[in-house]
Amino acid sequence: MHVREAVTSRYSCRAFLSKPVPEATVREIIEVAARAPSAGNMQPWRVYALAGEPLAKLKALMAPRMSELPKGEGTDYTIYPEPLTEPYKTRRFVVGEMLYKALGIPREDKAARYRQFARNWQFFDAPVGLFLAREKAHGPAQWADIGGFLQNVALLARDHGLHTCPQQAWVSFHKTVRAYLNLPDHLMIYSGMSLGYEDPDAPINKWRSPREPLDAFASFSGFSA
Repeated sequence: MHVREAVTSRYSCRAFLSKPVPEATVREIIEVAARAPSAGNMQPWRVYALAGEPLAKLKALMAPRMSELPKGEGTDYTIYPEPLTEPYKTRRFVVGEMLYKALGIPREDKAARYRQFARNWQFFDAPVGLFLAREKAHGPAQWADIGGFLQNVALLARDHGLHTCPQQAWVSFHKTVRAYLNLPDHLMIYSGMSLGYEDPDAPINKWRSPREPLDAFASFSGFSA
């Protein structure tokens, strides 16, 4: 697959088929993804890949957690700035409305929205769940490096006919994940990620988040015609 096609066909898939993904494929994706840019070649990413019984046990563990702790366990870091200013606030609102509209869930049906959001903790039925961890002591440059690594995983997955969904929502249950993975004290969860084959018939997979036009976020000077 051409890299441009991988980029343009990538989206946050939220409904997966049960078809398993071979370990060799997951290993190759993660290994090649490590060619992501890394300041000083620190390679600050740490990956935990789950499938089969270990993933099933985690899903079972998480099944009652949203009812027990509807606001989660707190987070090691703030995902969205507070307060969230414009234009970012509107962009986030619009994409949320698009998601629930695809499912036919009205804004006033809070229970249905809650149930859909809880599917994060089931990795949207994906056969592979990934967790990306980082050193607590590392700073913005290393965070950016891990973001590049995550993007590489998403694009390489497309080359194998797979889809992904990055899930920072997992940091809301970082204590449960930390205990399950036996995460060392010096590491913290950066993000989760679902990996597998998309369910092409699922309504939630039939919409795409919009992007701003080029001139809204980029400027160019000094170029010849």
